[in-house]
Amino acid sequence: MEFVIITGMSGAGKTTALHVLEDIGYYCVDNIPAALLPTLYTLCSKSEDFSMSRVAVVVDVRGNENYTMMNNEIWDFKKAHSDVKILFLDAKTDLIITRYKETRRKHPLAARLKDGSVVDAVAYEKELMHSAKKLADYTIDTTFMSNKQLRERVKSLFMGDTSQSLTLTFMSFGFKYGIPLEADMILDVRCLPNPFYIPSLKQLTGLDKEVRDYVLSSSDTQEFIKRTLGLLDFAVPLYLKEGKSELVVGIGCTGGQHRSVTVARELDAHFAEMGYRCVIQHRDARK
Repeated sequence: MEFVIITGMSGAGKTTALHVLEDIGYYCVDNIPAALLPTLYTLCSKSEDFSMSRVAVVVDVRGNENYTMMNNEIWDFKKAHSDVKILFLDAKTDLIITRYKETRRKHPLAARLKDGSVVDAVAYEKELMHSAKKLADYTIDTTFMSNKQLRERVKSLFMGDTSQSLTLTFMSFGFKYGIPLEADMILDVRCLPNPFYIPSLKQLTGLDKEVRDYVLSSSDTQEFIKRTLGLLDFAVPLYLKEGKSELVVGIGCTGGQHRSVTVARELDAHFAEMGYRCVIQHRDARK
C-alpha cells in the first residue's frame, strides 16, 4: 500500500496537492486527526477495494488541538509503517499572509490567539509545524510557484513508480526570483556563456535546440557538467544509503530561462539513463 500524509502551512497549497493525488487515483481524506491515522491505515490495508491501495490524507492544525501530540503521533505512525511518506507544503511567511489577506479567509489558528491577527497566527503555525517538517520525505516550497507548477510537481512525484527509494528532482530557477528553499544542493551556472546577449536566442529558453546547442558548445560548460556529474555520481549513492527519499538539486542562472534549463536537462538525462527516478521542473523558464 502507498500512504501519503500531506501536511504543512495553511495557505501553502495542501488542498491543491490533495486534489492532484485524487485525480491520479489516490483515495483521499482531508483534515483527519493524527490519532486516527493507524485506524485508517488498518481499514485501507485490509480492504479488498483496489482504490484503497493508494491513500492520501491531510493532517494539520485544523483537526488537532494538541500540536505536540499531533507531531508525536505522526512520527510514531511513520516509524511503524515503511510505506508511509510525508509531503510537507511550505511558503514564505509574507506570501502566506498576503494570500490570506487577498482571499479574506480566516487563518485556522487566529481564533486561538489573543489578538487573532494573521501575522501572529502564521508565525505560531511555523513554530508548531517545525517538527513535522523535519519528518518530511518531500518538501515543496510554493513561494515562487504558480498553481499549475505545484500541480505538475506533485503529479511528477507521485504519478510514477514510488517504490524506488530515491527521487532526484532537478529544478532550474532564476536567482533574481529567489532560491528554491526546498533545494538540498544549489548549483550556480551564471559563470557559463549567456544566450541572453544573443539577439536571436534572447526570447528562447533552454528547452529550444538553438539555446541548448549554444550553451553546450562551450568547453567551459562541458567541463562544468563533467565535474558536476562527478560530484553527483559520488554523492547520490550516499544520499540513497542514508535513506533520503528525495534529493532536490537547484540549478540557477540569472533569469532561469537559458543556462539553468540546459544544465538541468543534461543532469536529468544522465541520471534517468542510469535508472534513477528523475523529476525535472523549470520554475522560471516562462517568466
